[in-house]
Amino acid sequence: MRSSRLLAILILLQLRTRLTAEDLAVEFEVSVRTIYRDIDALSAAGVPVYGEKGPGGGFRLLDGYRTRLTGLDAGEAAALPLIGLPGPAAALGMGPEMQRARGKLLASLPERAAEGAGRIAERFHLDTLDWYRAGDATPHLAALARAVLDDQPVTMTYDGWRGSHDWAVAPLGLVIKGGAWYLVAMARDKVRSFRVSNIRSLALAPGAVVRPPGFDLAAYWADSLARFEQDLRPLTAQIRLPAAAARRLARDGAYAAEALAAAPPPDARDWQHLALPIESLEQGALLLLGIGAPLDVLDPPALADEMVRQAKAMIERLETRHDD
Repeated sequence: MRSSRLLAILILLQLRTRLTAEDLAVEFEVSVRTIYRDIDALSAAGVPVYGEKGPGGGFRLLDGYRTRLTGLDAGEAAALPLIGLPGPAAALGMGPEMQRARGKLLASLPERAAEGAGRIAERFHLDTLDWYRAGDATPHLAALARAVLDDQPVTMTYDGWRGSHDWAVAPLGLVIKGGAWYLVAMARDKVRSFRVSNIRSLALAPGAVVRPPGFDLAAYWADSLARFEQDLRPLTAQIRLPAAAARRLARDGAYAAEALAAAPPPDARDWQHLALPIESLEQGALLLLGIGAPLDVLDPPALADEMVRQAKAMIERLETRHDD
């Protein structure tokens, strides 16, 4: 443990130029006294590290000194794909390994290349959550990540839309989508997706996962999303509305933005014709009534009827409330 910390201190000093004992103590969750002992150990090993007192002081390496002791251990190598994703790495229980791997990779680069990579890391940040949303509670995520890496089957109690059920699954991968984590697993002779926040209990099971030949997690997920979105909005509404209202509608989601992108140019009145995917007549009516602009429903006629029904029901409700 100490040797790993000594190497990490050496890499940090190489990357950040100067660090105080207090900075290092916070970084490694040890006492300041322990850091001083670590610095003494580095000096005894021939590393040219020295300290400067006063404001702006701290420990630093002799100018030009660079270490080549940057080999990755198994945990750091496993965390390589998560470099630059501190939130997901921490959620998977691999935050420290990711940080160490990042430091070693930067330390192994030529000085100018390391500076450029560090500048990008300082100035670009990926946030996987949508606006006004907190992340799902995922107490079993780290254990699932371990099971995925170790090819370990699990049993779990899962809250699905038909109720809570027990499952025995063979984990194949984890996917983060819009800030939510999903487990992809072989279950009941089929590859399925489970929302991790819906897992109520989890336990390791005996045996080993046998992955389907040629299984590609990214390809499976892309195909699964395409099928889900197609099944989610099986109907198409042919509508005509002002171009400005069409642009507002396009902000409702990618499906609406794609409908606008595929639409012909606005007509002479600056009205737009859209072929808009909808989930159902009820959902489509609610969506179009919420636009707050005049529009024509060209097809299906039942959608126009449903909009009239919902509008009348709202007017009757408001009038009744006013009379009360």
